[in-house]
Amino acid sequence: MPAYLDDKTKMWYCKFYYQDAAGVRHQKLKRGFKLQREAKAWEREFLANQRLNPDMTFQALYDIYIEDMSHRLKPSTYNVRKHQFAARMLPFFKDKPISEIKPADVRRWQNTLISDNASPTYQRTLHSQLSAIFNYAVKYSGLKSNPCRIAGRIGKQKGESMDFWTPEEFEAAMRHITDPEIHLVLDMLYFGGFRSGELLALTPDDLDFNSGQISASKSVQRIGGQDIVTSPKTDNSIRVVPMPLFVMQEAREYIDRLYGIRHSDPIFHVSRYVLRDRIGKAAAAAGVKRIRLHDTRHSHVSLLIDLGFSPMLIAERIGDTVDMVNNTYGHLFPNRHAEVATKLQQFQKIVSN
Repeated sequence: MPAYLDDKTKMWYCKFYYQDAAGVRHQKLKRGFKLQREAKAWEREFLANQRLNPDMTFQALYDIYIEDMSHRLKPSTYNVRKHQFAARMLPFFKDKPISEIKPADVRRWQNTLISDNASPTYQRTLHSQLSAIFNYAVKYSGLKSNPCRIAGRIGKQKGESMDFWTPEEFEAAMRHITDPEIHLVLDMLYFGGFRSGELLALTPDDLDFNSGQISASKSVQRIGGQDIVTSPKTDNSIRVVPMPLFVMQEAREYIDRLYGIRHSDPIFHVSRYVLRDRIGKAAAAAGVKRIRLHDTRHSHVSLLIDLGFSPMLIAERIGDTVDMVNNTYGHLFPNRHAEVATKLQQFQKIVSN
């Protein structure tokens, strides 16, 4: 899928052949793109529109859809999406023309998920993905309607389980962490609120010891059995996090001991598996509850809430939205309605006098 640069106009264009629905071969030329990727994206969408039609099979629709999504999704998300379709949707729908897939067919497919004891959250996820591909077909193939909408949803939306260490529990567990690398990782997770992938992607260039801040701008994802550095989870995830002085001092001393490390090299080489194992062993040794690796992030937010910080500041610090903070951690915020009433009563007395 090449694109070409016009030497005269310094603009990009795409030029390619395609077959229409009747099998007739045509050449297509489109000029005037500022960027090469814009020209390629236009060609992809044009070809998809030419190939998509309501009489195509679900398998053919999937092939076009998943190729299109490969340019729009993070590799880790793309691989999960492919696995979900291959395991749960293609075996049921692949040979059926999409125009002949009715709400009753979707209901029968839903019943297979229920019979297989798929978790309610997984049921909801799979239904959402099936609905997404039919929405794609409605938009680009001329399919009249999305049968998933009439069939209705199943399962329930994910309600993330959450646990956290109090400062006392964290301190007790950390007494049993003797490895300097793991000790620093857990300190940075607990006092910085980073996602584990963000932390594992850090390089010396990301730590500013003069200002006491750490820049989070990338993430490590496990893709195809390899750790790959990718863009962060969301745009909000790109942020600068001020850190306690003692954590920055610990980080400086640790990096100074790394022989030959370059500014762009990763600081940490410990795996998530090892981190989870060490958390479990430290919890057992300290006699505190065992938490997941991601629960260190929840622990950080819980600590900030206890210290009285607002949802907006917390959202900025952990690289998420205020809505997410309120929805996920709202129950941890103290109920201060009685305090409001007391303050208003005091105001009334002032006015009366």
